[in-house]
Amino acid sequence: MSKPVYSWPDKARLALSIVVNVEEGSEYNVGEGDKITEPVDELAVHLTKPVRNYGNESNYRYGVNEGHARVAALLDKYNVTATYTAAALSLERAPEIAAYLHHSRHETCSHGWRWIHQFRLDETQEREFIRKAADSIERTTGTRPVGWLSRYLHTAVTRRLLQEEGFLYHMDDYSADAPFWAPVEGSDQPMVIVPYQLDTNDMKMWLAPSYLPSHWLEYAIDTFDALYAEGADAPRMMSLGLHLRIIGRPGRIAAFEKFLKYVADKQGVWYAKRRGIAEHFVKEVASR
Repeated sequence: MSKPVYSWPDKARLALSIVVNVEEGSEYNVGEGDKITEPVDELAVHLTKPVRNYGNESNYRYGVNEGHARVAALLDKYNVTATYTAAALSLERAPEIAAYLHHSRHETCSHGWRWIHQFRLDETQEREFIRKAADSIERTTGTRPVGWLSRYLHTAVTRRLLQEEGFLYHMDDYSADAPFWAPVEGSDQPMVIVPYQLDTNDMKMWLAPSYLPSHWLEYAIDTFDALYAEGADAPRMMSLGLHLRIIGRPGRIAAFEKFLKYVADKQGVWYAKRRGIAEHFVKEVASR
């Protein structure tokens, strides 16, 4: 199948999507009635019993207390527009982040009501999960989300439910470097997929402690260079996934700034909200 012919706004060579994940305060916690506890990712420790881990809760709170200020400062310094993929409860519990996002230049995409696995939900529960998240984010940020990112796994009916709840695009796909139309089970209308990237995600520095910020930076720059070069011939997009509790650490934040400095010297880079990517794609490429 041939790829659709179109271009980015202002003939940009690359749509750069900075994705800031806000999950702190809505992770698995037996104190919330969950049957499992989040692993201590910095140490790769997995508890074998569902006991409340107060220390790890504080590890997550670091992202709110310290990490976000560093990330937001760099976004502002380099005038970068980002998409915040936020768990709704996290924003309710971090009003300072919600206030930063309220009617801001950034987009807030729904990352669920909580940062938990929705694949365990039946259709009725999943619909309520989606709607509850959207309602909450609209209250805290002033804008209703139109995009969705699950915690890794979703169900066969997720996209149909998202359509029915008024969502424009879905992020749970890693199969391409540009948006595309995807069929939706149980619906006559396809949905715009704005794919994500796991390989450039800073989460790798938690999952593999030997993966240093310098490694992440080098890989991010190499990814940018390859997609930027390809962008001379076809629309390309790059995702850079960040987490407040990860990249927001003092020993890692410099790597993010070095990446932004590198990109700032390049012409034809569109710092794109994922909503903007989806809306532009819909305008340019027919669904049939």
